[in-house]
Amino acid sequence: MNREVIIKNATEKFAALINEQLDRVDRMNETKDFIDYSKLDKLIIGVCGGDGIGPAITHEAHRILEFLLADKVKAGKVEFKVIDGLTIENRVAANKAIPDDVLAELKACHVILKGPTTTPRAGDPWPNIESANVAMRKELDLFANVRPVKVPEQGIDWTFYRENTEGSYAIGSKGIHVNDDLAMDFCVTTTEGTERIARAAFEYAKKAGKTKVTAVTKANVVKTTDGKFLGICKDIAKEYPEIEFDDWYIDIMTAKLVDEKRRTQFQVLVLPNLYGDILTDEAAEFQGGVGTAGSANIGKRYAMFEAIHGSAPRMVAEGRDKYADPCSIIRADVMLLEHIGEVDAAKRLERALDKCMYEEKKLVITGRDTGATGAEFADYIMDTIKADM
Repeated sequence: MNREVIIKNATEKFAALINEQLDRVDRMNETKDFIDYSKLDKLIIGVCGGDGIGPAITHEAHRILEFLLADKVKAGKVEFKVIDGLTIENRVAANKAIPDDVLAELKACHVILKGPTTTPRAGDPWPNIESANVAMRKELDLFANVRPVKVPEQGIDWTFYRENTEGSYAIGSKGIHVNDDLAMDFCVTTTEGTERIARAAFEYAKKAGKTKVTAVTKANVVKTTDGKFLGICKDIAKEYPEIEFDDWYIDIMTAKLVDEKRRTQFQVLVLPNLYGDILTDEAAEFQGGVGTAGSANIGKRYAMFEAIHGSAPRMVAEGRDKYADPCSIIRADVMLLEHIGEVDAAKRLERALDKCMYEEKKLVITGRDTGATGAEFADYIMDTIKADM
């Protein structure tokens, strides 16, 4: 195939991607206001177990939510909707990251508690379908991935605002194999997409009494997309003169998080998608690993809360899924409760988690029969909440 034909074919594919992203920009601009949960007759919480260890740990987080919201459920103000169809087998059968019927069920909810899902990679016995997480963030326009990390004894209190729908992941499954020698992927940055994540970070800082927001990019090298992201963050920062703003490059930021003198100076961090993915996993290690951290995915119409670790299919294959640690997704429960306005319930759960995980430690999760099951640990947490009431 001659070069002219190769370039023509690649150009046509690129044009289609540009049209797709321009359509997405139009949709973003159509949705202006966040949903007000207080005005709903009934709040519907979807519980989507995913696959691997997901159903096991999500079930325990679901039980805790029902325990804490029992009065609201009884009064008809809250309804739980269990959604089982997001398994890798079901997704492969439909040849879609999210099957149409499952997506319809998800869209019938207001907030979603979601377990881990398997994303196929080269060498896996599954076709190359898109990540269910990435697809859900796109379909529900969950643009803000929020991950808190706290280690009080080390002076660490970080909240990460990772842009969720753009950057290097926006069209991660639609790169172009130009020919046998050349493959290209794409990074996407939009004005609306960056403005809303930056403003969300500053609004959180303002409401939470934080005094500093830090943008993390590689704008000195990735000048167009990262440069746009940083420039917009600087513009938004001018609207919040009471909050200090600075910026760091991703490579040095990964080092500064382990710098005992510097790391205590960071509070709220706002980042493009890929950098946020990397940095939040590093940050979670200070708290005890990704198994201890929850994650919120916030949009204007929908919100989804999840564990940040994978689906651990090996544990299921070895019959150990009932021993999987549910603490990460129970941390997500805390964020879900805060998001829907159940602040007192969120505080009670967070206190109980801290006590059970770090202070008392009457039960320990080991991932094997040498430790507690997820169900036993969830019971321990609920008993602790009862004792503190």
